[in-house]
Amino acid sequence: MTLVTEVEAQAWLREVLHVDDAGMSRLAHLVDLLLAENERQNLVARGTLPHVWVRHIVDSAQLLHVSRETLGSGEWLDLGTGAGFPGLAVAAIQPDRPVILVDSRRLRTEWLQRAADALELSNVRVILSRVEDLQSGAYAAISARAFAPLDKLLAISARFSTPDTLWLLPKGAGAQHELQMLPESWRHMFHVEQSLTDPAAGIIVGRLLAGKQPAPHVSRQQAPRKGKRT
Repeated sequence: MTLVTEVEAQAWLREVLHVDDAGMSRLAHLVDLLLAENERQNLVARGTLPHVWVRHIVDSAQLLHVSRETLGSGEWLDLGTGAGFPGLAVAAIQPDRPVILVDSRRLRTEWLQRAADALELSNVRVILSRVEDLQSGAYAAISARAFAPLDKLLAISARFSTPDTLWLLPKGAGAQHELQMLPESWRHMFHVEQSLTDPAAGIIVGRLLAGKQPAPHVSRQQAPRKGKRT
């Protein structure tokens, strides 16, 4: 099934994902905020705005659908959140779930905080940071929408994961290829789910069991000086 119209998208949210009236109201408010802010900064492509419920709201919300039987109740880490998708939409649908939104662009994080405040989402925490500079930790879910190639994403983000962490990665038309190209040194239980909003797109879903780890991060301030060459 592929959702095409805005009416279909909103009906799917109610009938399949069982979003209640309060959740639908928050999502509608999020759409209004997005449309207004997009006049000030380019959050999303203008061509997607007539189909914002399909292209951004349901495209985010479907992560809750594909993970419905395996997602734990802990914190959700959304990397490279940008305009708030999928993380802010997830937080609006599940206001009791702690959601951490991470982006390295100040204008984007300022927008995310304003939107979270306007939606009265106390479950949202916004962090201005590069992923490489984030403190390590463990999360119930990790999402990243078109943030980085799979191998690179795992290399910089595996330290946020345990074997119980569920990864939810919208990857567009290249999802299956990226998964096939993932080096065998990453032990995982990933598979590809077809997107509800694009028949050619896929979502990489699953758990990272073990694998190569990134080199320890050394901040620019702490980096040791190189000695003289002999």
